Amino acid sequence: MSDTYSDTTAKADKPADKKLVKLIVASSIGNALEWFDLIVYAFFARTISKLFFPTDNETLSLMLALFTFAMSYLIRPLGAIVIGSYADKVGRKAAMLLTIWLMMAGTFLIAIMPTYEVIGLLAPFGILLARLLQGFSAGGEFGSATAMLVEHYPERKGFISSFMFASQGISGLLGAGFGLLLTTTLTTDQLESWGWRIPFFFGLLIGPVGLYIRRNIEEASEFKETEQAKVPLFELFDNNKSAILCNIGAMVLSTSVTYSIIFMPTYATKYLGLSNSIGYGGTLISYTVLTLLTPFIGILSDRMGRTRLMMIAGLLFFLTVYPAFVLLSHNATLLMLAGVLFWLSILKAMYFGGLPALMSELFPTQVRATGMALSYNISTTLFGSFTPFLLVWVISATDDLLAPSYYLLFTCIISLLTLVAIRKHFKIG
Repeated sequence: MSDTYSDTTAKADKPADKKLVKLIVASSIGNALEWFDLIVYAFFARTISKLFFPTDNETLSLMLALFTFAMSYLIRPLGAIVIGSYADKVGRKAAMLLTIWLMMAGTFLIAIMPTYEVIGLLAPFGILLARLLQGFSAGGEFGSATAMLVEHYPERKGFISSFMFASQGISGLLGAGFGLLLTTTLTTDQLESWGWRIPFFFGLLIGPVGLYIRRNIEEASEFKETEQAKVPLFELFDNNKSAILCNIGAMVLSTSVTYSIIFMPTYATKYLGLSNSIGYGGTLISYTVLTLLTPFIGILSDRMGRTRLMMIAGLLFFLTVYPAFVLLSHNATLLMLAGVLFWLSILKAMYFGGLPALMSELFPTQVRATGMALSYNISTTLFGSFTPFLLVWVISATDDLLAPSYYLLFTCIISLLTLVAIRKHFKIG
């Protein structure tokens, strides 16, 4: 009897496991594509700056490329409002299909864009247009996909939603892998002629897979049984202003660390005098940690509480980030770069593993996608998009290689204070 029961249970569990895996892949693949394109652009910023933003000053060209990178984020809150509201009114699935189409269009434009030498000023404007298209799409991706995950598995929010950030680690691995492979196997002329385009064409291959999988998922019962708000944006601002502010504040540290890691290959080559391969190799270690550790942190957040775990990570971060950059600036080697990135990545995973679940818990179902999308993208716009540009400017102006640590300390204080407010106002442990 017990054997029969065990066999029946095992058979019943298999469809449930397949559904779980399918849902995770469907929800995270768009996020992975978004971050892959973003990371590749940032990693190849020096090459892109030469080809599309040429000037007599290398630093100025780099700043123009990074400024274009940052400008695309200004449209993200608009994408969050439009696509997030669409997700709350029509459905998470419809919004997720829309975002992946838009991402593919932006990626295609970058992949085929002629350089400044060929079409002049149309080249940088074309790159900006492509990044704006990607930014608008990305504005609605996180809120829609995360809402889909937590509404399907409300009892495992921390674990299942952690894959939204673990997928960023996979994107980083792919992006850094391409950077390492191309910079070690191609000459500078080959890289600037055609090599830098390869990762963007690869990104286009991810899109159709995402579309196919997303077409075959269903809305969660929680969404289908909830009465939709007539105008989600109005409902959001009428009753959830404090939730928006708290989500923005909680995101600040996670955002600043993410974009600082993205900046590290440029930092390592331009300011520490390390080779391209060492810069990309160090970041590979970072993204490996984020990919593997984040889901376990999500599970831990379900058990011990999100804010408690995040505050521990934030305090450790506050105490160690400055000494880490001091060590790196005085001993710029592959081993030291790898060690610093390894430590920062462990703390980042500890902090953001439970963050998507925490963000989802601050909003009711009828405005969840809009609320998460808007707060997420306001934070990334203010504290992420301009991070590489800001760091290049500050380091160039002051010659202080510790500038990234000052910025990270500032954002750490904001997020720690926000977590205290969340614990007090929303009673979330």
